Amino acid sequence: MGYILTIFIILMLSACGTGKEASQQVQPSTSPDSPAATAANQTTRTITHLKGTTVIPAKINKIVVLSAAYIDHLLTIGEKPAGVNNEVRYGGDYLPYLSKQLQGVPLVGSADKPNLEAILTIKPDVILVESRTAATTYDQLQKIAPTIVMGNEWQEYESDVNFWKKDIMTIAEMYDKVDVAKAKIAELDLKVAKARDQIKTLKNKNLAYLRVREKNLQLYAQNGHPTNVLLYNDLGFTPTALTPKDKRIDLSMEKIPEINADYVLLETDPNANDNLKNLKSSPLWKNTPAVTTNNIYETDSFWLFKGWGVIGRGEIIDDIMKIIK
Repeated sequence: MGYILTIFIILMLSACGTGKEASQQVQPSTSPDSPAATAANQTTRTITHLKGTTVIPAKINKIVVLSAAYIDHLLTIGEKPAGVNNEVRYGGDYLPYLSKQLQGVPLVGSADKPNLEAILTIKPDVILVESRTAATTYDQLQKIAPTIVMGNEWQEYESDVNFWKKDIMTIAEMYDKVDVAKAKIAELDLKVAKARDQIKTLKNKNLAYLRVREKNLQLYAQNGHPTNVLLYNDLGFTPTALTPKDKRIDLSMEKIPEINADYVLLETDPNANDNLKNLKSSPLWKNTPAVTTNNIYETDSFWLFKGWGVIGRGEIIDDIMKIIK
């Protein structure tokens, strides 16, 4: 039965691929920036992404999204996906902070291993994926529907603290909602500015961002991830002497007492509760200055997801405001 199902999917993908190619040949692919393009006659638009340029429908009815960040972006501009990836570390379900807005949306496998049959059943107009997903399944996905590939900004961000915004603007372009995206980002920027002004008034604002993994403890850097950039660059917290500049580091137990932070954010992976218990029972941890002053704040376990999008970053700021008060 499994062999027959595999053959069926391959045949369906081949058929879909042929249909998409024919469709793209007969439809006008007028660029939205072209003087000839008008709201009355534009049936497609051309999107530039990591795989080059792809022609997609001017009006997207159904989109499958294989990235938590892109789901955040899509919901930010008021669009609901027709299918989304699950998050294995959260039991193969929706990412918790977006779950209410996604109720009823079909799950189509993980970003690493998308369920092609489930995606095929949805019959999407467009598929949206990260570069890591495209590395293994781009050809198969492209045969189902035009596939847009994003997600390399984090590898090449250098000194660009706004690198996380590039993808939301691409998605907004796909829906002709660039103005909506800009307005949402502006609202977030205002929220950041107000929070930063309050943080400036703090006499002591050294902050360490720790993550408890299943078998180790990590200290996050000042850069290298949008959540880090939000904390240290946008909000203005001061990194500790142990905080690395660009890449997170493993932190040995012996180094824990040297965390001289006014605020310690502690994020724990869903599979790391045993390690968290071991950490909290250690005399080295109990003698840490931030512990003795009761300045350890346990975050939810998906801040690193939240940092990529407007909705998530807004929730992080709300939590930070509660912490400093």
